[in-house]
Amino acid sequence: MKERSALFCNACAREIKMENGILKEDVFEGNKEWGYFSEKDMVRHSFILCEACYDKMISNFAIPVEEIEVTEL
Repeated sequence: MKERSALFCNACAREIKMENGILKEDVFEGNKEWGYFSEKDMVRHSFILCEACYDKMISNFAIPVEEIEVTEL
């Protein structure tokens, strides 16, 4: 994620809490470089979702996301 003075959720436009350039809440960062055999060949999409919007997005999945417990960050 590149450094910015302000960061906003792409879904709800809520400003993400930051202090001195450091995130004070976690976000989902999506990045996709589209390649051959797509309608978006040679285009990169990137977006930020707050946790609430991420939860809303995955609640619509037909197949749930895989959850793996992590003991260390």
